[in-house]
Amino acid sequence: MDVECPNSDTINNNPNSSSSAAAATLSRYENQKRRDWNTFGQYLKNHRPPLSLSRCSGAHVLEFLRYLDQFGKTKVHNPICPFFGHPVPPAPCPCPLRQAWGSLDALVGRLRAAYEENGGKPETNPFGARAVRLYLREVRDMQSKARGVSYEKKKRKRPVPPPAEAL
Repeated sequence: MDVECPNSDTINNNPNSSSSAAAATLSRYENQKRRDWNTFGQYLKNHRPPLSLSRCSGAHVLEFLRYLDQFGKTKVHNPICPFFGHPVPPAPCPCPLRQAWGSLDALVGRLRAAYEENGGKPETNPFGARAVRLYLREVRDMQSKARGVSYEKKKRKRPVPPPAEAL
């Protein structure tokens, strides 16, 4: 998720730097994960009071996800909006733009992986906290209701056993 945030100057955009050669060989996922990790690091640095990664908890991750809503592009209708539950509203409304659930879910997955790649222990990973999982589920359900689109978990198809051959 590309987030246009103030103070995200930790990313080096100089094409002559040695890190840009390494970044060019990384996959799109790896580049995105690095940008997300830098953005989260910048968020911790700008937090009042500043936070170290070791003191970061699931509550701080939730604070970060809510902060990102201001950069969202998905219209989420409030329950009092006349277009609540309409997938394609017929007119504009003042409901807020937010981050889409799928974007947040993917972001948390990338940050969860980045945390462990940067020395964090899986058992202390704030991106895997129960509160974060519950928040993502709540956002998914709220957004699906607001748009009138029910979210159904995809069921895995079981392989059909080959028919027994007749003797």
